[in-house]
Amino acid sequence: MKPISTYTVVPKLPKKMMKIKEIAYNLWWAWNNDAIDLFRRLDSDLWEESNHNPVKMLSTISQKVLEEKSSDDGFLEHLRNIVKKFEHYIKEKTWYEKNFGKQDSPRIAYFSAEFGLTECIPIYSGGLGILAGDHLKSASDLGIPLVGVGLLYQKGYFRQYLNNDGWQGELYPINDFYNLPLVLVKNEEGKPLMVGVSFPGRTVWAQIWKVNVGRISLYLLDTNIPVNSIEDQDITDELYGGDNEMRIKQELILGIGGVRALHKLGIHPQVYHMNEGHSAFLALERIRSYIEEKGLSFYEALEATKTGNIFTTHTPVPAGIDLFPIDLMKKYFLDYCNQLKISWDEFLKLGVETNSGQEKMFSMAILAIRTASYINGVSKLHGVVSRNMFHYLWPQVPVDEVPITSITNGVHHRSWISKDMSGLYDRYLGPKWLGDPSDQTVWERVEQIPDEELWRTHERRRERLVAFTRRRLKEQLRRVGAPESEILQAEVVLNPDALTIGFARRFATYKRADLLLRDPERLAKIVSNEERPVQIIFSGKAHPKDIPGKNLIRELVKIARRGEFRRHIVFLEDYNMIISRYLVQGVDLWLNTPKRLYEASGTSGMKASANGVINMSILDGWWDEAYKPGIGWAIGKDIEYDDIEYQYDVESKAIYDILEKEVIPLFYDRGADRLPRKWIKLMKNSLTSICPVFNTNRMVCEYTERFYNDALKKYYLVNKDNMKIAREMAAWKENLKREWSKITIKKVITKSPEELPVGSKVEIEAEIFLGTVQHKDVSVEIYSGTIDHKGQIDNGKSFPMILSEQLEGGNYIFKGSIPCKMSGVHGFSVRILPKNDHLVNPVEMGLILWASQ
Repeated sequence: MKPISTYTVVPKLPKKMMKIKEIAYNLWWAWNNDAIDLFRRLDSDLWEESNHNPVKMLSTISQKVLEEKSSDDGFLEHLRNIVKKFEHYIKEKTWYEKNFGKQDSPRIAYFSAEFGLTECIPIYSGGLGILAGDHLKSASDLGIPLVGVGLLYQKGYFRQYLNNDGWQGELYPINDFYNLPLVLVKNEEGKPLMVGVSFPGRTVWAQIWKVNVGRISLYLLDTNIPVNSIEDQDITDELYGGDNEMRIKQELILGIGGVRALHKLGIHPQVYHMNEGHSAFLALERIRSYIEEKGLSFYEALEATKTGNIFTTHTPVPAGIDLFPIDLMKKYFLDYCNQLKISWDEFLKLGVETNSGQEKMFSMAILAIRTASYINGVSKLHGVVSRNMFHYLWPQVPVDEVPITSITNGVHHRSWISKDMSGLYDRYLGPKWLGDPSDQTVWERVEQIPDEELWRTHERRRERLVAFTRRRLKEQLRRVGAPESEILQAEVVLNPDALTIGFARRFATYKRADLLLRDPERLAKIVSNEERPVQIIFSGKAHPKDIPGKNLIRELVKIARRGEFRRHIVFLEDYNMIISRYLVQGVDLWLNTPKRLYEASGTSGMKASANGVINMSILDGWWDEAYKPGIGWAIGKDIEYDDIEYQYDVESKAIYDILEKEVIPLFYDRGADRLPRKWIKLMKNSLTSICPVFNTNRMVCEYTERFYNDALKKYYLVNKDNMKIAREMAAWKENLKREWSKITIKKVITKSPEELPVGSKVEIEAEIFLGTVQHKDVSVEIYSGTIDHKGQIDNGKSFPMILSEQLEGGNYIFKGSIPCKMSGVHGFSVRILPKNDHLVNPVEMGLILWASQ
């Protein structure tokens, strides 16, 4: 039965408690332990039942309890303190304001398909969403003038359950948006504010929800409204659900709808940050709006907007990139292409690359790359991987000069450090570890923490993890109808004093959760040693369509049920932020075993480190740059293998060897005071080395200083004076592309002998023909380096050549030299690149001419 009208019921709060609603609707509480304690104090059972959702708590708590709390002086004082702390946070002068001045409106828009902010808003699947959530939290702490944009999924990502056989099943509970900490945005008439996006034969509408994340606003689009057809209402139904056509629909709403939503809200950022390629259609919408509003051509609008676009890729393998068939693109973009005022072939060139050797598909990553001026991977190693992966877009450019850099991911410490450990840091690091998020030198004071206090604090967290695991395991067993005897056995699973290893992440096969299980007999001896016991807690979800991942979970569960492992290995189902916090705060050793070069960054180990947990990982992602002896363990070497089975055997044996010979003896090496002082030293080394660097405050500062501020300056420069520079740049690029094929390097002369002493120079002269191109529009360079075993220039560096003489008919003489700094066989070539002060990178146009032999 459909209603003829709807209405919303809100809690009736006593006057003295009105401010608690304001706190509940700002996710600032999610990274403030005192605020969480306030809600827990209101009703601890309801706090757990509501999945840590204060808005739902306030809507379901009895009026009697509210009245009782309104006359509880202790509770009211707690509330006043929280309100005072919150108001101070919102109003205080931030890092950004101190360094770059106050901004009254957002200058940067951050787009992501998922945001992991808190467990009660389940619109995230894993690391990408958690990273996006932590990015917003640190942007709030630092005062970055940023706004977030995403989608609000009715079902979000699935809830996992395991049947008796250990096979993963999926549940999709419906999110009740009106009982979540978000607010529907309405227009002046009190009706939902909506934006429309053209689909074939219709317009799809989305309403806008607002989430307050400290100082930051996050806007989420929702198509599940009556004005849309049932089919279109389902667009924002599931995160990463459906087929290719569903994905393109979601990404249209995110990219095009997201830009339109900001404009409808009166928000006009200059810089747009695409967190992965899902939102890359936003670049097209920016161009379209400039064409429509400012009368620019497509290429002029591209120049005007490109300087303000940033693309962060999180993908280490081509298979992780969204690719759409050309027919599907034509279905959804043929009419839109007309609004861009370019031909269909020109449109396809924005996202299709035939040099890749793959079937002709439209790539969201390529679209993002070709419409952005700043491109980065998410760790130093991932930057290298990305330059190699996308090298085919710049085939004439040396791979190390491919214009993709890196900014390593981090974690938001306030969200992931336990209350116990946070209290310890308050006492010994001082308030700056929280109060000044840009000052990372405070971590040097970790050495001042007494060993006993650090260890006892960590032991408390392990005890709570064991108790939590037992409760969850009993719930899992009851749900599948296990016999009471088996449920009772869950009471004695795990040992609160034993060395505890954690492994929790998405169960994709490349993450190799089974690497630790390859030799069950050897593992059984390790975990069942009565004098030095070891236990392992696993958790994680496989994508609903990932059958190999599901098989991996089933095999792991079967092993965990074997008699020799039953009390030592546990798999916790339905991995989420709650389980994650218990694990990273309570285990002793964090295990990570991805296939090398397949992990873009990884952040779970960073969360663990911030809680004093030691990392043991393959040298991949962030650990490749973080690891050094004395802070944890590296599994294997920084090499890749051709024989995968051999690689798996080598690395699994390395895990057992490290555990048996190093980890376990160190953990159980106790003195008369029962403290593992060498292990505690390792904890302190890890904290002082990892925490100052691998956090989102450092990460967001780096994005701001390297990308956001530079993009803002260039955007303003290119767009001032009625887009004068944008128009000129479009014309300049068009002319250069047209004339480039006529440019030649006629001859290269070196007058130096074949053998030169260190400290001398190689003098080089080049005669080039530029035709109608002006010499100021090109850069002539020497490219030199050592010669490798294949006869190629290795670790090449460029040296500028200076115009020496202008000849007749468009011919020029350039001269330069190479300093001889080290002995050995060296080689050089000469090249020509475009040169313009407004190019962010000289190779971005893909134009480069090399001298032939």
